[in-house]
Amino acid sequence: MVVTRFAPSPTGRLHVGNLRTALHNALFALKHGGRFLLRIDDTDRARSTAEHDQAIREDLAWLDLKTDAVVRQSERFSIYEREFERLRTAGRVYACYETPEELDVRRKILLGRGLPPVYERKPADAPVPDGVAPHWRFKLDHQAPIHWNDLIRGEQNFDPALISDPVVRRADGSWLYLLPSVIDDVDLGVTHIVRGEDHVSNSAVQLQMFDALGAPTPGLAHEALLVAADGKLSKRLGAIGVEAVRNAGIEPMALLSVLARLGTSQPVEACATLAELAHDFDFAHFGRAPAHFDLAEVEQLNARLLHHLDFGTVAHRSPPGISEADWLLLRGNIAHLGELTQWAAVLHGEVGTPELDGEDREFVGVAGEIADQLDWSAEPWAELAAQLKARTGRKGKPLFRPLRLALTGQESGPEMALLLRRIGRERSVERLRRTALCRA
Repeated sequence: MVVTRFAPSPTGRLHVGNLRTALHNALFALKHGGRFLLRIDDTDRARSTAEHDQAIREDLAWLDLKTDAVVRQSERFSIYEREFERLRTAGRVYACYETPEELDVRRKILLGRGLPPVYERKPADAPVPDGVAPHWRFKLDHQAPIHWNDLIRGEQNFDPALISDPVVRRADGSWLYLLPSVIDDVDLGVTHIVRGEDHVSNSAVQLQMFDALGAPTPGLAHEALLVAADGKLSKRLGAIGVEAVRNAGIEPMALLSVLARLGTSQPVEACATLAELAHDFDFAHFGRAPAHFDLAEVEQLNARLLHHLDFGTVAHRSPPGISEADWLLLRGNIAHLGELTQWAAVLHGEVGTPELDGEDREFVGVAGEIADQLDWSAEPWAELAAQLKARTGRKGKPLFRPLRLALTGQESGPEMALLLRRIGRERSVERLRRTALCRA
């Protein structure tokens, strides 16, 4: 069974970059009938907070990215300790005593000699300094070339002799990312690891950790990182979080529909469900070029998505009084669901009175007189426009604009023929007369 995982650190809110990673893990698992896990990487106790842990889960729930299990690294230290001891006994982790300053000096010396700044292992009988707690490194096998066929990047090859033995545990006993992540993936049965291309070198090291633990190698997919629409690796992307997107009135599936195809040559289409997105999801479609994220594209897709949603999908999020008939009338003219509030007022409440010039006020006054005498059981808008044209000589924008402003308070919107019937005679006449009397 395919098992994927999303492993955020609870040190902040989700943003579009790590959300894309979560989505692709979820879609890959969904397509293959597998499991999608959430692993909270909260080993950094100083920066991890319960509030951010909760916020991550709430954001995923709002996006309908359901997880089959949730685990927290802070609850798994005994497992890490057990596996660490197993690796130490096998000679695959070893104690080191250099200070950061000593390591920095040695790196500079190697670079000055034109050599790669790779950590130099000390002899097994090297003296151990008194009173100094060691940090611990994983011992790479320099005789075992590292290679894998990445699901996105293709064949990957690394010479372990050119990689420093990574530190896996600090002198204070706390854990760094590399080893606990592998131990978790083995223990939880993760079969595919999907993450950003900035983890490629981590994967090279971790593949030897899987082997040292006697575990099978998972499938790996390293995605090109997101960049801003202008092509720059901008920190502004980190500010585009799920919370901000939700507050902007974006539909979850609009954001997910864009992120599912970003980085592929496939057209971005508005999908209504995750199952639709998962149907043709394939890492073979993804390229290695940076993926450009543009919130404006999400906004455009959001409008297209709303234009096709049925009322049942939005009823529980609509303002009081909005009916299915109202939704069918309005959905083709809104870009965000939040706009329903102003249109609910247009159809069933009160709207602001526009300030028109003298001629337009007089014209709207005439419209109010005519509207009060119309047969509203037929086609009141067509008849109102026809009588106004005959009586005032107006046509086109000079005829329609002041009427729309007086009746809706909006410069644009659904067809006035449909709107007028929903607004009704009494409310329409009152708005026209009030506008005719309004002076700046």
